[in-house]
Amino acid sequence: MDAETKELLRLKFYKLALQLNAVILLAALTVMALFIAPEPYRILLVLMMMVLEAYLAINFTKRYRETRDWLYEHADKEKGNEKPS
Repeated sequence: MDAETKELLRLKFYKLALQLNAVILLAALTVMALFIAPEPYRILLVLMMMVLEAYLAINFTKRYRETRDWLYEHADKEKGNEKPS
């Protein structure tokens, strides 16, 4: 893998790590909101946060699979790195 490809992989991994951290943090905040939020807004707030969390989780999974496939395409072929089935 050349230096340019390694740099691109580093950036892709960084974006994925940030997005996964956002999903985990949002899940924790959702649980906290369930107990702390004011009564009239509690259900609406928790539902909105759960929808946002689901969207981010699905988006993360899609990007993770794309990055994994990209990595297998750009891996060194001489080392025998092939995409597992």
